[in-house]
Amino acid sequence: MSQQQWTAVDDYFSSLLAPADEALEAALRDSDAAGLPRINVTPNQGKLLHLLAQTQGARRILEIGTLGGYSTIWLGRALPADGRLITLEYDAHHAEVAKANLDRAGLADRTEVRVGPALDSLAKLVAEGAEPFDVVFIDADKPNNPHYLDWSLKLTRPGSLIIGDNVVRGGKVAEADSTDPTVQGTRRFLELMAKHPKLSATALQTVGSKGYDGFALARVIAY
Repeated sequence: MSQQQWTAVDDYFSSLLAPADEALEAALRDSDAAGLPRINVTPNQGKLLHLLAQTQGARRILEIGTLGGYSTIWLGRALPADGRLITLEYDAHHAEVAKANLDRAGLADRTEVRVGPALDSLAKLVAEGAEPFDVVFIDADKPNNPHYLDWSLKLTRPGSLIIGDNVVRGGKVAEADSTDPTVQGTRRFLELMAKHPKLSATALQTVGSKGYDGFALARVIAY
């Protein structure tokens, strides 16, 4: 099977099951115009995040890695009117684009973009005594994924769902001797999920318009 076929199937699924609206299309268009990298989730992946958050009955969502806010819109739309989503973005330019995209999507009242290194923002959330999050979506710099998971465990409770994106690394995640820091960070992330007594986890490979990749899913099962 070819990349062309994967993309064609993704396009079919997305047009049928996750059709774009003006806010989503504008978020991608403005992100491109602002020079942001095209590394956002696909529409059908965004719909998956939306459904997972809805299935969780999520009232509080934490996103680590905002980019232009495309995935944030999908997640934010799963919240009730009094729900809350906090998303963490390192790059101030990316954050400004995301804020505008979230405002246009009508989510300004339930989303907050925090700017700065995510590890600092996560420590601040813990110091503030933030209420536990029902869903955490980790989609930032991969070498820090093990640290993001550690902090996520401090900010969740039994029943919370932690989602990690881009865990396949084009198949390189299986290479134990890889010198790629994104691969090693992903491997440590998965190994921590596997051995942690508070988590029940799995990972899935995917193919599609973004190529060969996958998600990790972990449910918090104990304090």
